[in-house]
Amino acid sequence: MTTKHRTAPLDFALIGAQKSGTTALHYFLKKHPQVTMGDQQEIHFFDEERNFASRPPDYAALHAHYPNDDGLIAGDCTPSYLFWPPAAERLCQYQSSLKLLVLLRNPIDRAFAHWNMQRFKKREPFDFLPALREEGTRTADPLSVDARRFSYVGRGYYSRQLRRFFQLFPREQFLILKSEDFRERPLEIVNIVFQFLNLPPVRSVRSKDRNVVPYEREMSKEERRELAGIFAGEIEQLEQLLGWDCSDWKP
Repeated sequence: MTTKHRTAPLDFALIGAQKSGTTALHYFLKKHPQVTMGDQQEIHFFDEERNFASRPPDYAALHAHYPNDDGLIAGDCTPSYLFWPPAAERLCQYQSSLKLLVLLRNPIDRAFAHWNMQRFKKREPFDFLPALREEGTRTADPLSVDARRFSYVGRGYYSRQLRRFFQLFPREQFLILKSEDFRERPLEIVNIVFQFLNLPPVRSVRSKDRNVVPYEREMSKEERRELAGIFAGEIEQLEQLLGWDCSDWKP
């Protein structure tokens, strides 16, 4: 009897960062004829605590989202994995040869987009700066629902999140890209991703914003200045860690 679902481990994961273009990249990955991204955009297997209440975890529950087709490479797009503390070790224990894709956006703009999304979903009663000041209290439990929803600044500390993964996975298994480059040169970046996954390139992509909610308002100069101060040291650490020039992220 042939099983209906995948039994082999996944090949790659798009692990973050939230509000950095992962929805659009997921769309292009899903369109590739040699890729399956499962039956939903975000599987949320490795950041769901109940999945790890027993040992070993029931990976069949993860694989049930994927067709039984050995001709396809399989990936998971869940951008909270980068941020969720236990996810790195869980992914490594699951498949240490997993390839990891990361999109990183200017953390200043990412934080404001995150806040705007929560306002749009009617979850955030505070204006932006008051929400930042409440963040430490609201996210004190790093595995809580509030930590997911209100980690506007916390999710932007990319260097500490990447180091957690670098301790477990070889650097050659990572492809880390700037969200801004993806927005400006989508075909080039998509084909860089496909090359990393050993997939044939595509000749064109339909450049279209996805998962974009209307902005309640623009970020003020005062808000941008405050966030620039918060993230100044982090941006420098990321430049050193990745060998990047992030001058375009600095005011």
